Amino acid sequence: MTAIALVDGMFNFLLWHNRAPMDSSLTALLAFLVERRAAGRPLALATIVATSGSTYRKPGARILIDADGTACGLLSGGCLESDLLERARSVIDTGAPQLVEYDLRASDDPIWGLGLGCEGAMSILVQRLTAADDYYPLNRVSSALELRTAVLFGTIVRSTNVAWPVGACVFEGETADDVFGRALNDAIVRSNGAGLGAQLVEVEARDGEVSVFLGRVDLPPQILLLGAGPDAAPVARAAEELGWSVTVYDHRPAYAVKEHFPQAIQVISAPADELASRLDLSLYDAAVVMSHHLQADLHYLRRLADSPIRYVGLLGPRERRQRLAADLGAAALKLAGRVHGPVGLDIGARTPEAIALAIVAEIHAVLAGRAGQSFSAVQKENGP
Repeated sequence: MTAIALVDGMFNFLLWHNRAPMDSSLTALLAFLVERRAAGRPLALATIVATSGSTYRKPGARILIDADGTACGLLSGGCLESDLLERARSVIDTGAPQLVEYDLRASDDPIWGLGLGCEGAMSILVQRLTAADDYYPLNRVSSALELRTAVLFGTIVRSTNVAWPVGACVFEGETADDVFGRALNDAIVRSNGAGLGAQLVEVEARDGEVSVFLGRVDLPPQILLLGAGPDAAPVARAAEELGWSVTVYDHRPAYAVKEHFPQAIQVISAPADELASRLDLSLYDAAVVMSHHLQADLHYLRRLADSPIRYVGLLGPRERRQRLAADLGAAALKLAGRVHGPVGLDIGARTPEAIALAIVAEIHAVLAGRAGQSFSAVQKENGP
């Protein structure tokens, strides 16, 4: 395959995948990096680059491992991590990346085979990150996320091309001196805006064969809680646990208190009708209207109607939603298909914590483009 054919092939793949899977684990991963970075500790970054069959995590999932045995992230249900830790220590000691293959589908081995009850295989690239390299490539990812910019890049996982060794990365917009590097960068640039699912691409170039893991790191979801009552705090905690970015807004100063929402990036107290002038609503992926105040909720919904926010959750019964829709008049049409009220999945929630779980689960499902069904129900639809 020529370099030009590689570009066309990858671009066609990108067009087939119009949305990247939502993954907010980088929030915790980068916090872990900041702690170790201050001490200049070398780390190992392990990334799933390919899977087959049933696996706990999918391509693009990452775990960051310290030589002292501590880690951030999870690539399996605990099945592989102890072995992966030993691999990581070796990579940290030698600096040589490793592509580790785990196949748990058809083995009688009690540790790596059927004894684990797993029926999948995965390829994991383990590479060393050091202070000398400024923890590349995670430093580039961290900078992009701080600037609220999605990151597209390719990582070499197998190579017979001396110019492109295992572990080398190409980020969107980086310059390259050779034909292959320019072609790869071209594909990444052309994919921008088309969406990207993680993919391992086999490349045959003039100077050797290279396998490239093409990946995208999307921004963690930004969630807006409109209402800072006691029932909003569990929602903020649940969202933060997923690595989401939470902003809390309430017209009542007694409720909009930062100490009540330590997880939130900001807590704002301002009139409900000033929402759009106080915040750039185009930055948010989801909003939950939960002030328990009819007039305030009406103001919030009017401002949200003019925003591009994909998910608008509305606390309260159906009759309340219908009354608000009637009061909104023509503005209600702008919210069609986006309002979810009563908010949350039907899981029988009664306590504030369970209601928060239902709300966050529905937001997750909508942003991921899923219906929020149980896996068993989906499998019944698709056969045994």
